[in-house]
Amino acid sequence: MRILLLDTIHGGSEIGAAFARAGNSVDAVDVYRGTTPDSADRAVNTTYDLVVAPVHLDPTHPLLARRTAREPVISHHEAVRRLLDGKILHPMIEITGAQGKTTTAHALAHLLPGPGILHTSTGTYAMPGLRLLFKKSITPASVLDAAEKAVSCGGWLVAEESLGVTGAGDLAIITSPLDYRCAAGKKSALAEKVASAQKSRQLLVAPGIPAGAHADAVQLDDVVSISGPTCIISVCGHSGTFTNPLLTLPGYRVPLALAGTAALLFGYDPAPLSTFPGVAGRMSVRKEKNILVVDNANSGTTAETTIEAARYARTCAGSPGITLVIGTVKGDGAVCEGFPDDQILTAVRTIRPHMLIWVGNPPSADENPESSPSLLTIDAVCPSLEEAERCAIDRTSTGSIVLAVKTWR
Repeated sequence: MRILLLDTIHGGSEIGAAFARAGNSVDAVDVYRGTTPDSADRAVNTTYDLVVAPVHLDPTHPLLARRTAREPVISHHEAVRRLLDGKILHPMIEITGAQGKTTTAHALAHLLPGPGILHTSTGTYAMPGLRLLFKKSITPASVLDAAEKAVSCGGWLVAEESLGVTGAGDLAIITSPLDYRCAAGKKSALAEKVASAQKSRQLLVAPGIPAGAHADAVQLDDVVSISGPTCIISVCGHSGTFTNPLLTLPGYRVPLALAGTAALLFGYDPAPLSTFPGVAGRMSVRKEKNILVVDNANSGTTAETTIEAARYARTCAGSPGITLVIGTVKGDGAVCEGFPDDQILTAVRTIRPHMLIWVGNPPSADENPESSPSLLTIDAVCPSLEEAERCAIDRTSTGSIVLAVKTWR
């Protein structure tokens, strides 16, 4: 086949290389940066057997719009599904959604037995043991390498993916009903995710998500009951339960329930979720020198999540004393929006920590009179999360530590 592949920077180069290894002729065009002028010029007057374009490409792009009527066009997700045909082991579980997909993936990998591969935005890991293999994006193309690793270890694959799933797996999970516009504002991201999941053997969706026409779709609300820290699941003739204090946190409730339900769909007991510690930077809990540490330092940290982390820390530690590590890692280009001082001050005043460690540059009284020492006492200032965490551990003897720094993890 002669294939036109549009978009080389979001995994397109890997997809094109895979098609070429299979004996196809591939013209790959960088439609976003314009770094492939020769391929672009050639594509204008060439007829192709197949066109591969990402779901987020503007459908009116000149190399795409005029081809839809005369040449078959598929997405990068569909291309990966075709490339994986006959080359995967089972189970393969694909996870997509605007929120909660990383947590769902880690929770599911925590309870699946035997060897396997966990592919997420935090990294690609060999399980058990969470041994980091490599870090790649969660574009559909990255599933090719993750699937190859799963085959080599003879285990399962849990893969987090952006803007949909390939449909190659045994189960697709959509974690959030949140929607946004993509493809130059011309497409619904949620609709694209639901459409991509229609080719999966089975579909599991969080509350508020339409399942489309999928014949084997499971709605989470129909099979799960959560009361406090306990989740009871009954699905497809299987029942199970687990208890974890993370279920009291809004950000964990749906992901843990989805992971437990997915496990039961494959006949696995969800009980191991009782020991799931959370995902680093997402309300995970551990102990350092016998002091409870709640880690909520990530690129999405806000005043709201910081206050929730402090409440959770006090509940788990059984003590009101908190050492709060808060701020923004300056110059972290991966964080699109900072953690504004007014939000930080709101969180500090609401939590009323026993000790306050600021990461980055604290506001001066001249810049913000409300942050004067009489109203806000800062015990230490550190340039990085790592230094601030060490400082907090050294200085804290009772209570708990909350890490609430806006940074890329």
